[in-house]
Amino acid sequence: MIDITRPGKNMLSLNSPVMAASGVLGFGDAYRDIINFEVLGALVTNPVTYEPYSPAGGMRVVHLDAGCVVHTGMPNPGLSKVLAKYRDLWTMLPLPVILHLVGTTPEHVRKSASRVEVEDAVNALELGLNDDITPEEAHQLVRAAVERTEKPVMVRLPLQDAYAIADAVVEAGAATLVVAAPPRGTGRDKFSGQLVTGRVYGPLVLPIALRVVERLAQRINIPLIGAGGIHAPQDARDYIEAGAVAVQVDAVTWIHPKMLEIIARDLSGLVVTREVGALPDEWYPGIGETTSKMKREGPPPE
Repeated sequence: MIDITRPGKNMLSLNSPVMAASGVLGFGDAYRDIINFEVLGALVTNPVTYEPYSPAGGMRVVHLDAGCVVHTGMPNPGLSKVLAKYRDLWTMLPLPVILHLVGTTPEHVRKSASRVEVEDAVNALELGLNDDITPEEAHQLVRAAVERTEKPVMVRLPLQDAYAIADAVVEAGAATLVVAAPPRGTGRDKFSGQLVTGRVYGPLVLPIALRVVERLAQRINIPLIGAGGIHAPQDARDYIEAGAVAVQVDAVTWIHPKMLEIIARDLSGLVVTREVGALPDEWYPGIGETTSKMKREGPPPE
């Protein structure tokens, strides 16, 4: 078991240090037929706001040479409708559920935390902070959540301001720091010719976020989760070596969904070593114990 929050009454421990980042697996209803959720540490939900948010208009994805810019507007029906629609599903999932709450206003955060506190299907909150937020504003939002729930309040920091606000959110009671949200960027859509601003995803985010994790680990005394630019098991291991206790994987899941599962098995010690004399169709990099057993014994009887 891996402790991903600071010690406390409802400390959160996971079987695996690997999870998908917010916005990747929906509310637990996406990729379930493709990815084995049982090998993941937790489900981090899509971003949720207290009130409904409409999707962004215009172009939403701009392809870059090494990644993409994504602009969605964080569409969601609001906290009440999300809980009503998905709480039964979350109860049945074989892993803890971390609800990603967008930090809009202290009042909305207080109301949201109070709602989540009585939800047995939710194990923790991940509070997402806006870019360019001040340390004082970040402290207020985190404190608003911590005062209304005994569940762990994880805080996802904006990459460019992580150093400036980390101490403020730790002082406010954050149980974990997620380092970090994808950075903001602008790219030109080659089809429309328009400049589109959104979050940047791609391998080049890794060395930037990795450096931030490394530096924060030297001065912060609560668990850190590394996020950004992970496209292979070694990328995730680099975060662990830099001081993170767990990782969140994002964009690679959209282009190679099984890679999330491969990374999870690798960091959880579930990858099968190639047997001597194994034929090419009996082994592949990242093969797990379940898959290996089925290849030897065949599928279970119906």
